Amino acid sequence: MSATRFQRPSISEQQILRELLVRPIRPAERARFDQLLVAHHYLKSATLVGEHLRYVATHRGRWLALLTWAAPARHLRARDQWIGWSDEQRRRRLALLVSNTRFLILPEWHLPNLASRAMKLCLARLSADWQAAWQHPVVLAESFVDPQLFRGTAYKVSGWVNPGATAGFTRHAADYYVAHDRPKQLWVRELCPRARRRLRAEHLPPGWAGVETKVPVRCRDSVKTLRALTAHLARVPDARSRHGLRYPLPGLLALLAAATFCGVSRGPSELAAFAATLSQAQLRALRFRPDPHTRRYTAPTETVFTRVLAAMDNAALQAALLSWQDQLLGPPAPQDHVLSVDGKELRHAQGVQLVSAVTARGQRWLGTVRVADKSNEIPAVPQLLDTLDLRGKLVAADALHTQSDTARHLVQERGGDYLFTVKDNQPTLRQTVQTLLTPQRFSPSAHAAEHGPHLGTQQKP
Repeated sequence: MSATRFQRPSISEQQILRELLVRPIRPAERARFDQLLVAHHYLKSATLVGEHLRYVATHRGRWLALLTWAAPARHLRARDQWIGWSDEQRRRRLALLVSNTRFLILPEWHLPNLASRAMKLCLARLSADWQAAWQHPVVLAESFVDPQLFRGTAYKVSGWVNPGATAGFTRHAADYYVAHDRPKQLWVRELCPRARRRLRAEHLPPGWAGVETKVPVRCRDSVKTLRALTAHLARVPDARSRHGLRYPLPGLLALLAAATFCGVSRGPSELAAFAATLSQAQLRALRFRPDPHTRRYTAPTETVFTRVLAAMDNAALQAALLSWQDQLLGPPAPQDHVLSVDGKELRHAQGVQLVSAVTARGQRWLGTVRVADKSNEIPAVPQLLDTLDLRGKLVAADALHTQSDTARHLVQERGGDYLFTVKDNQPTLRQTVQTLLTPQRFSPSAHAAEHGPHLGTQQKP
């Protein structure tokens, strides 16, 4: 890949190019591969980041070139502008990109066209090999060339394009970069037709979309929103000792609420993954305390969430969240007089059932109660109704809650009305309702004609 004058391959060299093979290395070849990289590559390192593959170009069993592929750069302005995707699309779809981190022609094998031939053969099989190794394809490749050492000719003749240069920073930690004085050329290449267009589309093709499901849900709430919610939840009592407490309860509760709004439902492990997506500004807005040595904020771990959830005052938390909701939405609108009550089994929490009330328009949550162990939703509904002001309200529920006791409690004790569903699970009641709602003729007197007036009408005397 260095700057050399053009040379036409000899007949023997052309034979090598025709017979060249490129394949992933075998596990037993790893040590030899890494030793050769460290010995002959100018970066003197064989370390690969994230998902990766190592390839060797061979001719009749002899190793001629080495190539490595690994996770792409997380942030790269020129690449991201070239693709045209949003920050959120980049975050969720980055696994579809791959970086050529090392490309080494071994000593004594610097033949004309060998680099471009090895690259072409490797690119032809890369996505299929990635699918086999990591259960998803790669559709776009990137690489970096130091212009003080190389021209990038092998990339150019292999169909790569140069959309710009790097900003001249290198990563030293997860969110910490330092500047250096050697910006690199960026080279990129689509591995399938219209890869860029598909990467920036609203929805990925079915064969690609699986990578998005593996990316942790990200907190999109602004610093202002998190700060306001944290302040509002300060009223919830904290049973933990405050000595040395890095994660005060209001911030943890605000984080739990934000995670719930984003659909996080798999318990402490998924909560910890969600928390890890927060920026330093978001962690500070939650009033967490920085590490005394680094002065940086760290996200709470799975253990922290496990302890907090076990000691939670659920009633106080619900009251605080309802109050915060009222602060955001204002007082209930007059048209919100229809309420819906429904029960659901909590996802990823076997045996845990909840009954919740919401406005029929679905814009306001009114409360939730947990169904007692070895019970069902029916006795839980009156508990939930007792927490609500039902005067002038119409409560709708499915057929499971079409119960005389529930109806009586709702109307006579709580001052509301009901709209219950009747199905075949209550045949007597269903027949009664059908009879009452079927138009019938009746005679208001013993002298009525055979075809008297309809139900609800009267004859004149």
